[in-house]
Amino acid sequence: MAPTLLILAAGIGSRYGGMKQIDRVGPSGEAIIDYSIYDAIRAGFGKVVLIIRKNIEEEVREFFEHKLHGRIKMDFAYQEMDMIPPGISYPPERNKPWGTAHAIWVAASKINEPFVVINADDFYGRNSYMVVGGCMAEKGTTDHTNFCMIGYRLKNTLSDYGTVSRGLCVADDRSFLKSIVERPEIGKKNGDIYFRDNNSHEIPLTGEELVSMNIWGFTPVIFGLLEKRILEFIRINAGNIKAELYIPTAMNDIVQKGEASVRVLPVSDRWFGITYREDKPPAEENIRKLIRQGVYPENLWA
Repeated sequence: MAPTLLILAAGIGSRYGGMKQIDRVGPSGEAIIDYSIYDAIRAGFGKVVLIIRKNIEEEVREFFEHKLHGRIKMDFAYQEMDMIPPGISYPPERNKPWGTAHAIWVAASKINEPFVVINADDFYGRNSYMVVGGCMAEKGTTDHTNFCMIGYRLKNTLSDYGTVSRGLCVADDRSFLKSIVERPEIGKKNGDIYFRDNNSHEIPLTGEELVSMNIWGFTPVIFGLLEKRILEFIRINAGNIKAELYIPTAMNDIVQKGEASVRVLPVSDRWFGITYREDKPPAEENIRKLIRQGVYPENLWA
């Protein structure tokens, strides 16, 4: 069964200062997301679902639909803060959705097959889609709680221009995920890597830690597992207008309670992304290098 690619593209881009989902990094106007879809098509994916906000729908549709017509099925799902399970409410002053776990959940009506989740602004490399797509292509549609994720070394995923959020992972000797903790402020200072805890203390890291870059393989079982956590999270955090439920937080709870297993799949592909505006020139140069190496054509959709 061909898996679906679910792309998280509803972010506001506050640190970047604009719509980085469709900001051009390729020589023919391609965004990072173009290369992700191109790689997924080559890896045998059958459909793309983009999670977006309604207020950017027109721009996103215009950017993609003519490129992908006849190449892969395409659909949209919307992440808005009022899209929550029934029976709960939130304060009227809240102005943002409920995080990346919520972003996956809103796509439940669009996906009935195994699927792979990615961030819109992260470049994962062709082999990553082959590996995680191959893992999910073997799954059924409803009765499997064996998931997977791609693992990267922390030192290969940092920005030179500010702190980043990463899911720090621990795997057992069979490469199954034991725990994952979201660390929102990981950075570099004088060559050393650290994260900043809730008390603003800088805690050292080695850089060899295994991290998630939000490339996950799921079956539709995940939607029910996430809904339970979203309900509980919103009830607990109803008065916190900035609270967000991240995928690593939800997945850690799922794994700790034995409701699913997650195999960690290592890859050698190089990751890069655009968290800050200053990350864009290095991303453009990375794309040019891959084109010179023959990995991608000059015009991706020509």
